[in-house]
Amino acid sequence: MTATQISAQEFFRAAYENRYTWDRNFPGYTADITYKVDGQIFTGRICINANLKAEVFEIEDEQAKQAIHNQAWEIAIHRIRRSFEETHGANTFSYGSTDETGAVEIILGGKSEGDKYKVHNNVVSLVHRHIHGVVVTINTFSTHDTGEGYLPHTYDSVYHDPKTGEQKGGRSEFVDEYEKVGDYFILNRREIRTETGAKPSIQEFTFSNIKLLESAA
Repeated sequence: MTATQISAQEFFRAAYENRYTWDRNFPGYTADITYKVDGQIFTGRICINANLKAEVFEIEDEQAKQAIHNQAWEIAIHRIRRSFEETHGANTFSYGSTDETGAVEIILGGKSEGDKYKVHNNVVSLVHRHIHGVVVTINTFSTHDTGEGYLPHTYDSVYHDPKTGEQKGGRSEFVDEYEKVGDYFILNRREIRTETGAKPSIQEFTFSNIKLLESAA
């Protein structure tokens, strides 16, 4: 089935539903965390519960604790399973251009007017969204195929001012690695390289000893 044979909404829906997410029975998990940043190393523990709320333990440094919490929150927010209607029911979809790689642009109207995506090989390869007063652009370069949907492996992100188009902060490059724990794929390593002038800032989050919580059911 090619993009020209189905509606832009159905074409995008297929890629949206091809993302790997945790099911409604996901019990949450605990993990040890090692956080390396600019020559410093912090170790502690995290817990993401069944409601996908994140907590960080045994880290005294407030900046490090916040950085780890931000990542734990990011991990959880991207694995929440929401139906296409829940997320995009108030949006309209139309086809844009197709780039040299074959990625097809999807332009949104309605509630999310001004946002756009690209879909390539049933993967959302570009996200361009207005979030909390900024525009975030994320390019996904490679993915992990879990057999139950894809997970991003290498990608970047950059923020711009929606009014002026001016870039805010440096471009960040990400590498994510996963392992299967029980029935679920869980992030065990994330490296973030952010442009900050001459020398990039490198953050590495390593999650080990990952254990699913006992299900309340």
